[in-house]
This record gives sequence, structure tokens and C-alpha cells, in this order.
Amino acid sequence: RKKKKIQSNAPAHFGTGPPVKCPVKYKPSPRLIIDNADLVCALEQAVFIWLSAGHADAFKFLQFIHLSLSNPVHLFTLLCFSLQCFMNSILQCLSNTHSLRDYCLHNCHRRDLNNNSRTNTALMEEFAKLIQTMWSSTSSEAVSPSEFKTQIQRYAPRFVGYNQQDAQEFLRFLLDGLHNEVNRVTVRPRGTVEDFDHLPDEEKGKKMWSKYLEREDSKVVDLFVGQLKSSLTCSHCGFCSTVFDPFWDLSLPIAKKGYGEVSLMDCMRLFTKEDVLDGDEKPTCYRCKARRRCTKKFTIQKFPKILVLHLKRFSEARRTSKLTTFVNFPMKDLDLREFASDNTVNAVYNLYAVSNHSGTTMGGHYTAYCRNPSSGEWYTFNDSRVTPMSSSQVRSSDAYVLFYELASSSRM
Repeated sequence: RKKKKIQSNAPAHFGTGPPVKCPVKYKPSPRLIIDNADLVCALEQAVFIWLSAGHADAFKFLQFIHLSLSNPVHLFTLLCFSLQCFMNSILQCLSNTHSLRDYCLHNCHRRDLNNNSRTNTALMEEFAKLIQTMWSSTSSEAVSPSEFKTQIQRYAPRFVGYNQQDAQEFLRFLLDGLHNEVNRVTVRPRGTVEDFDHLPDEEKGKKMWSKYLEREDSKVVDLFVGQLKSSLTCSHCGFCSTVFDPFWDLSLPIAKKGYGEVSLMDCMRLFTKEDVLDGDEKPTCYRCKARRRCTKKFTIQKFPKILVLHLKRFSEARRTSKLTTFVNFPMKDLDLREFASDNTVNAVYNLYAVSNHSGTTMGGHYTAYCRNPSSGEWYTFNDSRVTPMSSSQVRSSDAYVLFYELASSSRM
């Protein structure tokens, strides 16, 4: 079966730095490492990236590699930081998504796997095993995700090897793969064209959502997928046509201000602001039967239980620059009713995880800040290092992917 195309947003990045041991007094979901079997290729790729970035201290880095070959501790450090940061960051965010965590811990995924006639369910199995090990392990040792990594590479070959990768892109591929393996729909119906344009928007949106669930229905969809409404209004006759599409996350442009700080709400308003389609962009009006100047606006028709917001920090043109703008986002009570098609719905969210990117497009590193769903305490996940943190430290200019939970199901 042909896999869905997932658009790339930005290149991911390489970073180095010495880890420190996890505090013995607390052990949340364990750190993630990568097997030493990939050592040679990892070292070669690390040298290539380091030299390509034009670092002045490249000779010192080569000295570090030489030292690593005779010192397992240094070697372990290099493997952690050069290979796993983008995966580790996203996996920690997902492992602290309490509904997804419980789905794996209670083996609920087995029910959906057993009802699924597809033969390849290894990715979901390995993901669940990884989550179970992370939350049940009594050892202070880091958890090896080698089998999981093998399966995600089979599903998405772009992650084979040690090329630079993007955390948000990895998240999209991973969720898509997990969904496919626990999809409750084993036989998809044949595509049919139905005319819902005569229906009121509210009813039309529900019909379109039901049509989507006839083909895509899983625990992953239950949690992460919402519905976006696009309204196109003809400036000539005033006719408004609407389209409803599912979304797994929202990629938000970062607002620019001459003064004052940029807020997450500023970015949401920029994403949903009314755009004018004119010139070569003019669409054909259904009523006028001619190309007309139109306005286009997004609203959210259905809010997901887990809302993933991606801050577009990297330039789309050749991805050569990064925005380091500090975006102030709320830790709790993010009220998005302003952007709802129906402002009476529940659209208040609480933050529980952040995937961060520090550094530049030439050299960077991913970490994660996560709120433990059991204790409510915040922790920093930095490859092999796990440390407690204050909630006041969560906001930073490194925030890249924000994970919010609908307040009705949140455990603040």
C-alpha cells in the first residue's frame, strides 16, 4: 500500500556535549541510547558534520574521537548526542502523553493489533515495548531503542543512517506508522463522491468527519487528529464555500513585532488570519462560474484531545536560517475558542511537553521538557541526562514543538 506523503518542515541538527548522571533519588521514564554496533558509521558521520560546519576547533573534536576509541565513557557520550537527540526528544514527549502511555502499558494496543488483518505490526509492538520498559524498569541504566529504531527505519527509510533529521517530521512519520498498524478499519470502503455542499456547515463538518473515520480510525486518531475548516469567500458575489480537512498538528508561523514579546496567540492569529487570493491565485467561484478575487480563512472545527503546535523556526527556502524569537506560551488554560468555528466548544488546553531545538541550522541539539503524568512534576530530558526542573524554566526561545492536552482530560 502506498504510504502517505508527509511534508518536511526543517532539517534537524547535530549537537555534542557531556552528559551527567541522572539523580538517583528520582527516576522518571529512563533515558534513551543507541546500540554501540553502529559505532564506526556514527563516528564517520559525526566527523563529516563537524567539519562541514566549519568549526574552528575541528582538531580538538578529532582528538576527542581519538580519546573515545580508548575510553568507553567518552564513546557512549558521542553515540548519545550524535544519533538520538531528535528521536529521544519526541519519544520522551510521547511517553509522557498519559492516554497513549496507558494504552501501551495496559496492552490495549494488542486488541487493535489482533483485530487488524495487516501482517506488519512490528512498529506498534516495539513502540509499546519501549514505553513499557521506560515506565516499568527499576534499573538506572538507559533503555536501548535499537529494535524500535529498526522498525521506524523500515517504515520510513529516510531515517536510515545518520543524516540530520527533524524532530517534528519524525513525529509525523511515527504517528502515521503507529496509526496504520492499529487502525480499526481493516477494509477501507471504496471512495465515493457525495455532495454535502447543501448542508449547513456544522452538519457538513460532521459528515466529513464521519467519512474520514470510515477509513482512518484508531487510538492515535482519537488522541491527535482534529478538523480544520477552510472558508473561501468570493469578493464579487459573496458566495462562501467551505472545505473540512483533518490535521495531525498545526504549523504556526512566528509573528513579527516591532515592540513587545511575541505570544503563542499572536502565532495562532497569524495562522488563521484572512488571506486575499488575487492575481494568479484567484480561484473559480462556484456561483459566478469565473475566477474571482477571494478571501480565505481557517478556523478549527474539531479540537483534538492532544494538540501539537509546531513553531516554524526554520526558513522554508533551502532551510538556511533559524528564528530564535522567544514565543511566550501558556503553561495552562490556553483558550483557543477565538479560533473555533463554534466558540461554544471546549477549547482550553494545558501544556505537558515541549520538544526544544538549541543551536543553529548548521549545528544544533534536541531536548525535551516533560510533565510527568503521575506526579505532575517537570523534568528535562537531554539524551542520557534526566533532571528535575521548575515549571518556570519551561518557556524558552528553543521551544520547537508544543504538546497540549485538552483541559477536560488534563491532569494538572
